[in-house]
Amino acid sequence: MAERAPLQHDDVAVVIPALNESLRIRGVVEDALAQVATVIVVDDGSDDDTVARIADLPVRVLRHARRMGKGAALRRGFAEAERLGMRAVATMDGDGQHDAADIPRLIAAANRHPGCVIVGARLRKRASQPPHRRLGNDFGDWGISWGCGFRVVDTQSGQRLYPREVFTLRDVPGEGFVFEAQMLISAARRAGARVVAVPIETRYACNQPDQQFRKSHFRLVRDLWAITSHVVGQVLRHGDVIAEYTRVRRNPPVIDDDRACSATVVAGNRIEEAKGGHG
Repeated sequence: MAERAPLQHDDVAVVIPALNESLRIRGVVEDALAQVATVIVVDDGSDDDTVARIADLPVRVLRHARRMGKGAALRRGFAEAERLGMRAVATMDGDGQHDAADIPRLIAAANRHPGCVIVGARLRKRASQPPHRRLGNDFGDWGISWGCGFRVVDTQSGQRLYPREVFTLRDVPGEGFVFEAQMLISAARRAGARVVAVPIETRYACNQPDQQFRKSHFRLVRDLWAITSHVVGQVLRHGDVIAEYTRVRRNPPVIDDDRACSATVVAGNRIEEAKGGHG
């Protein structure tokens, strides 16, 4: 097999699903454009001035006449990136939670781990997350890891980089936030892709008092139930659930911490330094 050429910034499109993001969308798009040339915003039936806020920016805007959910928005953005011949897609939420300056770190990690899905994992200062979000993330990690066949951290993060062989997968099921969970499972089960975490810092209103953030679209009980019930069905498809669970627990997460001066390990869903070189 021919060696894969390293990803360049021009090979990557940023896809931003947006629903009523007028508060922060302009800054999010401008920051993304500072990193890559191709930014695709999928407006999911917003009834505010989300689109007007970015009308003068060199960005591709795709619009849904009515709200169809985050899954549908991502699918449409992926299809546009495929049409444009992009080799990878980086996703960001439109609410300003993610820092576009981390995109080069995701690209660099993708070049160190070809063919893998790279997740911007909110492991630094994770304790600053709202408690209900942290609970949902921990529970989601447990279940989605079971579906993938190996442990994954921060499975709820919307900041990811998907290689072409993953974002072009056909017939990935799931709607809303379930789709993002299923993308990890489908990447693992259908594309044979590993999931690699790159630690990033969490950006929420509670730890960014000088900035405004809109209320999250994620509803803990409703959306976590939808994700959990979907993942359970996926787990049952893969045979002996106990044997599968045992295998998952023995298969630790891969964390590529490019900012650490020593190796890193996961302990209690936080990053800790371990003595020695990078492993």
